[in-house]
Amino acid sequence: MNIFRLAGDMTHLMSILVLLLKIHTIKSCAGISLKTQELYALVFVTRYLDVYTNFYSIYNTIMKVIFLGSSFSIVWYIRHHSVVRRSYDKDQDTFRHYFLMLPCLILALLINDKFTFREVMWTFSIYLEAVAILPQLVLLQRTSNIDNLTGQYVFLLGAYRALYILNWVYRYYTEVHFVHWITWIAGLIQTLLYADFFYYYFASWKNNKRLQLPL
Repeated sequence: MNIFRLAGDMTHLMSILVLLLKIHTIKSCAGISLKTQELYALVFVTRYLDVYTNFYSIYNTIMKVIFLGSSFSIVWYIRHHSVVRRSYDKDQDTFRHYFLMLPCLILALLINDKFTFREVMWTFSIYLEAVAILPQLVLLQRTSNIDNLTGQYVFLLGAYRALYILNWVYRYYTEVHFVHWITWIAGLIQTLLYADFFYYYFASWKNNKRLQLPL
């Protein structure tokens, strides 16, 4: 554990709390992509297969349970809550997210550290997380007005990944033989996907204007 890893985890947690705050208090999921939330739920399920079998630390277990529970609760609210689901813009959230799953699975079968079920699923989750934000970014581009909570949610998700890159750099220089090319490359791709959003997010903050992405 180091300051960058901790900051990344806390930023990731904050992104989920912001989204849950929007859903629970405003009873709205406007501007939120159900497709992205479903992909994240699949990411956490396939990554944390060891949550009940391998114990590393109380912190590690608690974070895994939080991410698993929150991801499925968000999907449930958008799909089944009588009030929240009315604000879901199904007509705009049309990204075919299932097209992302098969290439990621094939890539995980071909490129992994060890060809075992758990390792392939973990690698699949890394690849899938790198592109899971795509439906959300596409939806934001189609939305004329992006509310503050939605903008903060996506920003915190991007910031979490950027902080993890700093964590990897720190560990590379402080730990012997710390090399994880699969995680590094996937994380870099994921961060680059946020680059355009970051630019317009900071521009709107600087000019005190509502966030809006170009079509």
